[in-house]
Amino acid sequence: MIIEKIKDGSIKEMWEEFKWMFSYGKKYKKEIVFYTFLGVFSTIMTLVSSVASKELINIVTGKQESRALGMAVLMVSMSLFSLLFNQVMSRITLKINIRIQNEIQADIFDKIIQVNWLDLSSFHSGDLLNRFGGDVGTVASSAIGWVPNLIINTFNFVATLCLILYYDPTMMVLTLVNAPIMLVSSKVLMSRMREYNLKVKEMNSEMMSFQTETFSNIDSIKSFGLVDLFSRKLKGFQEKYKVVNLDYNMFSIKTNTILSLVGMVIQFSFFGWAVYRLWSGVINYGEMTLFLQQSTRMSSAFSSLVGIIPSTISSTISAKRLIEIISLPKEETNIQRSDYLNQIKDHGFSIELENVYFSYVENKQVLVSSSMEAKHGEIVALVGPSGEGKTTMIRLFLGLITPSMGHACLVDYQNKKYTLDASTRHLFAYVPQGNTIFSGTIADNLRMVKEDATDEEIIQALKSACAYEFVERLDKGIYTEIGTRGKGLSEGQSQRIAIARAILRDAPILLLDEATSALDVRTERRVLNNIVKNHPHKTCIVTTHRPSVLNMCQRVYRVMDTHLTLLDEEESAQMAMDF
Repeated sequence: MIIEKIKDGSIKEMWEEFKWMFSYGKKYKKEIVFYTFLGVFSTIMTLVSSVASKELINIVTGKQESRALGMAVLMVSMSLFSLLFNQVMSRITLKINIRIQNEIQADIFDKIIQVNWLDLSSFHSGDLLNRFGGDVGTVASSAIGWVPNLIINTFNFVATLCLILYYDPTMMVLTLVNAPIMLVSSKVLMSRMREYNLKVKEMNSEMMSFQTETFSNIDSIKSFGLVDLFSRKLKGFQEKYKVVNLDYNMFSIKTNTILSLVGMVIQFSFFGWAVYRLWSGVINYGEMTLFLQQSTRMSSAFSSLVGIIPSTISSTISAKRLIEIISLPKEETNIQRSDYLNQIKDHGFSIELENVYFSYVENKQVLVSSSMEAKHGEIVALVGPSGEGKTTMIRLFLGLITPSMGHACLVDYQNKKYTLDASTRHLFAYVPQGNTIFSGTIADNLRMVKEDATDEEIIQALKSACAYEFVERLDKGIYTEIGTRGKGLSEGQSQRIAIARAILRDAPILLLDEATSALDVRTERRVLNNIVKNHPHKTCIVTTHRPSVLNMCQRVYRVMDTHLTLLDEEESAQMAMDF
């Protein structure tokens, strides 16, 4: 078994997962030592209390009333101290677990935010949420607890064994019979534990992805009459979850039943032997009671020792899933270049694509030999059917993805070129498709892109986006509270606030991805005219199907059949008429 695990690399993998988990517990060495110290002393006090209980029984049966009170006080005080220590240990564990959980979540969050977009896109949102929540909690609870609990439970087992050995070696032999049986059973359980935990976590991720997707599209589900369909999907997930859990549960029941039956046989044998030893006069009533108590304690201690293994295996599964996120490549950012570009941003920039190739999946090209330019101060349109690559173009501009061949560049006022990547992203203001409004006030939503923005600057941005005309009529104006995803606002109002936010960022390049689709033609033209009038040096790239926008563009590119095509005035006019 061990040899097989060494060959397939699982032992080495688990060791790396252990090291990663314990790296978060290193800073709490003092607390861990104190926790272990309390656990050992709690065990000693419990054993002293058991011995005092034995002596008290002997005193009572021997009618030595003078010693009874003192022994009773000793027994009760030791039990109370043990209880107190256990409560302190629980408090220490909780505090450290919370701290470690917060630290891991902060690290994972920062990693998710900074990771390469294309690599991150392979994970479903529900899967990420499950890892961020459930897996982090599992790792945090094991990051410090494994080693101290191993020491405490080992000490408990050995100390209890020595106590029984001191009073009657034959009792120790019977007590130890239970150990190998539990060890064998735990080995059988462990052989399937890692596989099972991985399956359950994967299913939990699938379920969370489904729930996230469902609840975020509840209006579409209702409007298309898809309630029954999604109910069936939910039942399908539940059925899969049920099958796996019931399968493992049946396996556990069979294993635990056999284990319990064997344990009962051993326990009754121990009890019978203790009664025989008492009847033979070898031991007294107090010693028999002590043996029965310690037999249960030893079984419990050994069970705890064995139980550490499957819980630790579960934590390594969670650690493995978190390491998968941690190991994703981080976006490369040239800070020096970013700072320089920020210094010259007032001069404006142009965008240039030269012979660009790109594919999300191997052998399935989205863009082939595609070229375009958007010069400083121009409005350039991208048109074409849905799914042909317009959004991919936006991602190229933002440096979220990079061409497999060709060049995607930012061009400054000196005609110097810079590759589009994370270092150039701060020069773009982006208004995506869909609702991107967050809960909070309207002012909060705008100050996300400029924390020190004054009320006057916010109002001016809202005016440019033709949004202030309805914002000023609200009870609290720009400080009006709005719900998640702009609850309380229409789609058109949400779009205008999103455009105002992009304007407030004051980036030299503005990307509008169907950002005016919910506006009427008149409002749309007013918004674009305001942008041209108030920000003449901005480079503006829009994806649209609206003729009113096309008529305002200096250049129109069509994205179709993996190619970018520059339309001439006649083609552009014809496209506008066709729309």
